[in-house]
Amino acid sequence: MSCFSVPLCGLGSRDALVQMFTPVLSSHPQVFNAKTAELLSHHQVEINQSFPKEGWVEEDPKEILQSVYECMERTCEKLTQLNIDISNIKAIGVTNQRETTLVWDKETGEPLYNAIVWLDLRTQSTVERLINKTPGRNKNHLKHKTGLPISTYFSAVKLRWLMDNVDEVAEAVLTHRAMFGTVDSWLIWCLTGGKSGGVHCTDVTNASRTMLFNIHTLDWDPELCKYFDIPMEILPKVRSSSEIYGLMKICSSLKSGSLSGIPISGCLGDQSAALVGQMCFQEGQAKNTYGTGCFLLRNTGAKPVMSDHGLLTTVAYKLGRDKPACYALEGSVAIAGAVVRWLKDNLGIIQTSTELEKLAASVGTSYGCYFVPAFSGLYAPYWEPSARGIICGLTQFTNKSHLAFAALEAVCFQTREILDAMNQDSGIPLTQLQVDGGMTSNRLLMQLQADILCIPVVKPSMPETTALGAAMAAGAAEGVSVWSLRPEDLSEVTSEKFEPQINPEESEFRYARWKKAVQRAMNWETTEPISNGNGETSIFSSVPLGFYILGSMLMLIGAKYIAGHR
Repeated sequence: MSCFSVPLCGLGSRDALVQMFTPVLSSHPQVFNAKTAELLSHHQVEINQSFPKEGWVEEDPKEILQSVYECMERTCEKLTQLNIDISNIKAIGVTNQRETTLVWDKETGEPLYNAIVWLDLRTQSTVERLINKTPGRNKNHLKHKTGLPISTYFSAVKLRWLMDNVDEVAEAVLTHRAMFGTVDSWLIWCLTGGKSGGVHCTDVTNASRTMLFNIHTLDWDPELCKYFDIPMEILPKVRSSSEIYGLMKICSSLKSGSLSGIPISGCLGDQSAALVGQMCFQEGQAKNTYGTGCFLLRNTGAKPVMSDHGLLTTVAYKLGRDKPACYALEGSVAIAGAVVRWLKDNLGIIQTSTELEKLAASVGTSYGCYFVPAFSGLYAPYWEPSARGIICGLTQFTNKSHLAFAALEAVCFQTREILDAMNQDSGIPLTQLQVDGGMTSNRLLMQLQADILCIPVVKPSMPETTALGAAMAAGAAEGVSVWSLRPEDLSEVTSEKFEPQINPEESEFRYARWKKAVQRAMNWETTEPISNGNGETSIFSSVPLGFYILGSMLMLIGAKYIAGHR
């Protein structure tokens, strides 16, 4: 997900900040009032996602960039229709899906491969090779510096895969022409001039998701780079989340050049942006974002807290060059909203996401059906890539409505697992959960979440807090200063509260059944597939299956031998 924010000034009571929101799946610019955080206007452009092989997920970097250009043009048109003078725009901010990885040629400006999306699984063999060289095969070997386990999730292993498997990338690295970045770096570089002087940078929140960044020193770590064998020269410069990085240079293909010369002054990874947008500036405050995946962050203040229960330690934000960094504990769920897309596109049992809520509400129970959507393995708190999706507890009575309910419950159960781990790490149970993201429009899901957590769930009236957080960071930057982040100046955002409606005993019973289903999903994929040389997987790639087939063949040969000697 990537996002652009543009503050407007000189409008009196209508001072506003334009948020050009560009997720990996869509570009979505949004316009906010800087005084009230009210959403004034928005525009969205869908982006294609490709799946070249099983477990592979890619985006076209040029399409992402073009969608941003189109969004800027459409947003400027809509602002004009709202009688907002484009000349009042003062700054731009960006937010993005943090681990999605790109490499491009700094001389030609061309991407050297598609963007590898955060939940892509192709790096599993790379991860296994890296873990094998650690003492005791410990996936947490780098956690003391990075706050992260060695996993397919993070950017360094994706970059390592690109260097090992894409000739164009390997050659560009050898000839000192390669530039690495997450989507924020790619967009900022292109929008500030690209090969003609573009700024190659990222912020601390995105850098902290690469496994190359020391979260204590707040800089790239030579030992980590050596561990992954990645040259530091290809890495972007690390900056704070709220400062002027460079000036906008409008693409010549755009009809309007109104944004040319505007400073880009905010950069936050999407989950950090949502934490800022939810105004979780106090230690102990937490938010959960329901998007493609699910991401629960809890503010731990100025000191990183290392988890003993499978959570990540990450940089929450650093709102200014001279401001201290703030840290967070994070629980990441790979599949949340993506399960809705799976039910729609793969099974065809619904046509729209709103239909899922109606189906589930029509039965009000899963009737003992449990769904573990481990399509990309399981993230926090397990970090188990071998897990796969499972639906269990089926009877002849089970129908698609029960499956729809089980899918919604699965999102809530995964959040419960993370919240339990977070409460154990912090020692202070959370008393309410602030939520945001597209799935929060599903009122049944929000009520289920409150029931399963046994605490209130608070949903703001404006759920796109990722966009709002990037807008706030851009507007608060030194040299822009149109958005105050002082608690006394922050606008009170209206919200809706969902209180638990079932007794704790029922909640615990359903949760225990879910945990039982999770264990059934574990260790499904036990070996790395072996190619037969034609790009196809051999039947002997599965060791148990190989032994079974080999044993069967030997039994047949033996039977024929015995029959022939009677």
